[in-house]
Amino acid sequence: MSEHGKTANFGYRKVPFAERQTRVNEVFHSVARRYDLMNDLMSLGSHRLIKRFTLELSAVRAGHAVLDLAGGTGDMAMRFSPLVGADGRVVLADINEDMLRIARDRIIDRGLAGNIDIVRLNGEELPFADDSFDCVCIAYGLRNITDQPRALASMQRVLKPGGRALILEFSRVGNPLLSRAYDAWSALWPAAGKLVTGDAGSYRYLVESIRVHPDQETLLGMLETAGFEQGRYHNVMDGVCAVHVGLKPAGAAA
Repeated sequence: MSEHGKTANFGYRKVPFAERQTRVNEVFHSVARRYDLMNDLMSLGSHRLIKRFTLELSAVRAGHAVLDLAGGTGDMAMRFSPLVGADGRVVLADINEDMLRIARDRIIDRGLAGNIDIVRLNGEELPFADDSFDCVCIAYGLRNITDQPRALASMQRVLKPGGRALILEFSRVGNPLLSRAYDAWSALWPAAGKLVTGDAGSYRYLVESIRVHPDQETLLGMLETAGFEQGRYHNVMDGVCAVHVGLKPAGAAA
């Protein structure tokens, strides 16, 4: 089916497929300046521990090449940088120039510019050669990509055989009591967004995008369809978030 006539979820709304990415870009243009502060407020600081756990699953070491896809303001890229060392490289990639501008300033301020490259791109079609990266990580970004199967296939293509994909994303909570408490907490995010950034609508989209994102098992199936093997996921906080891991088959040069 061509994009003409197709629709995509933008939170709870259906919008023309070709328009969704523009709408998402507008969200992150609006919130970029206070993005990191809001992350701390919404997660009560727990996103830092969750990202550290994701890093531990990466198996990244000195000399590796890492793609931090939808890397936003650079949190994960700056964590990968000391792991790959002077002989490795981290490519921080995002479609939103406002987020990348903040990332660039943060990276320079922390003296990490030596092994981090910054690239503006669309995650649906990565402009890198086949078999380029030891690890591709996307943290809290997959649900903002319109054509997720296409993005996953592109991630698989640019990984080296045996390379690892990491997908950190909000997911489905298993415990009903925790689920209700989390729903009540996240319902406050638009009001907090209005107070801190002057924009409630962008954080309403954030909450809705979490609700309509594929659950753990569905995303695991998407990884398998994209050509990954040994797919698995690790629930964090009983499924508030989940880290999916998939490997490119060792004999599968793209």
